[in-house]
Amino acid sequence: MNMSKLKDTVRSYRKQLYAVMRNEYATIFSDKGVMLVMVFALLIYPTIYSLGYGAEVLRNVPIGVVDMSKTSASRKLVDAVNMGPNTVVTYELSDMVEAEKKFFDRDIYGVLYIPNDYEQKLLGGQMATVSIYLDASYMLMYRQAFQEMVAGINTTGAMVEFQRMIANGANIPQAEAITQPVIYESHALFNPYLGYGTFVMPPIIIVIIQQTLLVGIGMIGGTWREHGIYGRLKPRGSRRMSTFPIVIGKALAYASLYAVTTFYLMNVHYRVFHYPMNGQTLTIVIFLTMYIFACIFMGIALSTLFRRRENSLMMLLWSSVPIFLLSGASYPHEAMPEWLRQFAYIFPSTHGAPGFVRIQSMGASLGDVWPEIRAMGRLIVIYMGLSFIGIHFLVENDLADRIRYRWRRRVARYRMSKETASKA
Repeated sequence: MNMSKLKDTVRSYRKQLYAVMRNEYATIFSDKGVMLVMVFALLIYPTIYSLGYGAEVLRNVPIGVVDMSKTSASRKLVDAVNMGPNTVVTYELSDMVEAEKKFFDRDIYGVLYIPNDYEQKLLGGQMATVSIYLDASYMLMYRQAFQEMVAGINTTGAMVEFQRMIANGANIPQAEAITQPVIYESHALFNPYLGYGTFVMPPIIIVIIQQTLLVGIGMIGGTWREHGIYGRLKPRGSRRMSTFPIVIGKALAYASLYAVTTFYLMNVHYRVFHYPMNGQTLTIVIFLTMYIFACIFMGIALSTLFRRRENSLMMLLWSSVPIFLLSGASYPHEAMPEWLRQFAYIFPSTHGAPGFVRIQSMGASLGDVWPEIRAMGRLIVIYMGLSFIGIHFLVENDLADRIRYRWRRRVARYRMSKETASKA
């Protein structure tokens, strides 16, 4: 008897699960708004970002020079600054007034100012001072211009001191040892070309996956509530709808859809734009599976809070930018206030972004990102539980509404028949 009940329960769950998945697929592929968010946005956004960051490194950042000295020494300094791979002297300006105008016109992002006594001080054995002015409102341009200009100034300074020591009778090894006492070798690990796209694309993909899932699931949840779909999923002969197959069926439908899109991103998109893929395939699959399910269950839990799809769309769209900031992709968690850092941990992207960066850029193993996987596992359990609770109340309310609706219709028909009979 117990075995028979178990078989009936399993059969009922299976029917409900298939019904939920069919309805979910039908909703996704028949709803243009949901298709736009859950399919096309996931494919289009990474492509747009990748095209924008295609150059990887900022080249030929324009800078200006105000050379008040106009001597051979100042010319050598200008040439040294201009030799950098990422900056180019595009304007030789007459004064700082003209330089200021070029700044405001966005024609230049840095200015090297050489005073008129520059060569005189060098020849007199004194310390010569030059000034650099940089547009700090544009941080990437600021960094590139600063690095190149400082490198050119340091090179020129070392060369002047080298020539001065040779003139005073020092031999070349002695002069080199004094002017350049420490020689360093720089090794850029994990991103050897210092590409900005290589740095930013893994966390951007992670955040896009999360936000498209949250928005899409929220829209579908609102649509289900508006049209009373929860009550229609109850199998014939059953007195109530089970919560378990609804939650699991919805999760499997979304997971199967995103398995296809993420496969495209990892196997086509990454190769087309030549982003490094240093992680092992198994590590990537396990990590993204945990991440996607954490996002799915969070989306299902949130979707139970919205009565209409428009509410979910508005709520989740405006939160995209704050969530991206909280993920640590654009600003490190270490620099955030403690309360904000703790709040950020409720989002799967906070754990997914740094973990995925370590896998793709650094070649981290499964053990290396185990803390992130464990954190996402906790989120799966928490949001799955909240999904069960939320869906349970929705199902019960939907069924109650349908029962009340049917009862009102029967009462109305009975009264109408009584009135018709009395008139006859």
